[in-house]
Amino acid sequence: MKVLRLMRTRGHNPPAEKAAHLISKSGENGYLWFGLGLAGAVLDGRRRKQWALASLIGPLAIGFNFLIKLVVKRPRPVLDGLPPLGGAPSSLSFPSAHATASFAAATAMSRLAPELKLAFFGAAAVMAVTRPYLGMHYPSDIAAGAILGTALGTAAGSFLESLEEDPDAIYEF
Repeated sequence: MKVLRLMRTRGHNPPAEKAAHLISKSGENGYLWFGLGLAGAVLDGRRRKQWALASLIGPLAIGFNFLIKLVVKRPRPVLDGLPPLGGAPSSLSFPSAHATASFAAATAMSRLAPELKLAFFGAAAVMAVTRPYLGMHYPSDIAAGAILGTALGTAAGSFLESLEEDPDAIYEF
């Protein structure tokens, strides 16, 4: 709770909060990662199919994440005098869907474009940190989402790489 309180009381000013809102909004439903996957499909014709599939990883990870939320049923944080600075489609907090989707997509997409690994994971980390900053998650929700997302992204990345070796493997899925 101390880390969350620290994140909710330090570094807050209108420009920082606006930036956090914009970043967080781009992570809703995996939109940022969907867009990056589609951009990869347009720019990398050799692996167009892999990038098109990669665009679905963020949104699919959010769906899987929600199933876990329904089991765990952890409510979002409540801090006296510090209301959340954003909204959410659910009152459930654990694990963070933003972190899950971001780390899943960053992990898988890094397999397709290793030269962008730092950018992908930097974006995932920034996305994840906005959530407790805005009061939407406990830091442990973010950590769990990052771990879950990395696991999902590793599996998805392996599948995407297998398509490079055997393009017809998608029909076996």
